[in-house]
Amino acid sequence: MITIKKTKEYIEQDKQNWSLYLMNFVDDFRYYKDKESIREGIQYTDEKIDPLLASTVEYLCDELKLDWPDWTAKIPACVNPYFVSGVENLKALSLAQSPLVFRIRKIFVLDNFLERC
Repeated sequence: MITIKKTKEYIEQDKQNWSLYLMNFVDDFRYYKDKESIREGIQYTDEKIDPLLASTVEYLCDELKLDWPDWTAKIPACVNPYFVSGVENLKALSLAQSPLVFRIRKIFVLDNFLERC
């Protein structure tokens, strides 16, 4: 079982492959639905990754009808808007499709961001 804290540690060690670690966490959380994996939160140290992780946890909790952990409220929004895809042509679509828990933290993703093919 992968925790959100461990996910952040993996990302900090290998920032180039951040999405792999994030999606491994998403898959595990959806499968096990174990609130223990999100109980211990993350400390705010990264202005993009930390809001992304907190928003992802909130989104998954909403999806699974679980209460959000308290620590997510302590993670602020990105200083500057963060378009996760990094593709200029997808910015407008990301603005329209981002779920509220991401938009609140100035993170913009496509509606299929947390889906696996």
